[in-house]
Amino acid sequence: MKKIAFMFPGQGSQYVGMGQDFYEEFEVSKKVFDTASDLLGMDMKELCFTENDRLNITEYTQCAMLTMIVAVLRVVEEKGVKANVCGGLSLGEYGALVASKAMSFEDAVKVVRQRGILMQEAVPTGLGAMSAVLGLDKEIIEETCSKVDGIVTIANYNCPGQIVISGEVKAVEAASEALKEAGAKRVVPLNVSGPFHSLMLKEAGEKLLKVLDEATIHTPEIPYVANTTADYVTSEEPIKELLGKQVYSSVRWQQSVEKMIADGVDTFIEIGPGRSLSGFMKKIDKSVKVINIDKVADLEKLKEVVTC
Repeated sequence: MKKIAFMFPGQGSQYVGMGQDFYEEFEVSKKVFDTASDLLGMDMKELCFTENDRLNITEYTQCAMLTMIVAVLRVVEEKGVKANVCGGLSLGEYGALVASKAMSFEDAVKVVRQRGILMQEAVPTGLGAMSAVLGLDKEIIEETCSKVDGIVTIANYNCPGQIVISGEVKAVEAASEALKEAGAKRVVPLNVSGPFHSLMLKEAGEKLLKVLDEATIHTPEIPYVANTTADYVTSEEPIKELLGKQVYSSVRWQQSVEKMIADGVDTFIEIGPGRSLSGFMKKIDKSVKVINIDKVADLEKLKEVVTC
């Protein structure tokens, strides 16, 4: 008996045209896009399907990605595929909330729209930075960052050999040089609009709690793994606090996946744009089965794990 996990990607996987084939082919997907457009007062089809200068701006990226993710999720569910557990990377955690029925899509997309605005406005352009550190153990990165003056911490534990640091520009630059000296294969500055998942966004996380107060939280019907703890959430009580902290805390994605595998998950289905999480999985544990559903044609892959 397979044990299945749904997993949902985070910001950075977006692309023009994402979800268009689902919108055109499935009524359940069309409804998701139309609902988001009505609730947010913007044309989600135009944002996701046509060339524009907004899709890569955080305040628009996040609601666009969640809309595409849930549009695909609804089709996967309609095909009869059920998950035993789910998780998502950063923004993707809201996909997990919807999949677990801890939050309705309607509430989630409204929260995510405000989350994007708060994160976009939290730090003036040019004051924060992020870099990917390749080929260095997390313990060395943690220790090195702790010795640097200023704010710089690990933002994402993506997979073995790929960790992202975030914080003040000068602190990230100093940490990057120190990490190269410590043996990193490469340290690559990221083209991002803010120092996400660092303490520089603590105020944004605290403001998000007020937004979350307007959302209805339910007990998850299936467990999901929280970014900040890499542990299961099975009740509604901690959800809002965890989502607030998530904005300025490390995303423990590798640890989250390892938790699910340790508990018997042997099949992971990545739902949403791109295949970044599938790529991470190859470095976390090659023994588990991984498929990604990004295009309508990808639905054929579901036959590999379950009869649709």
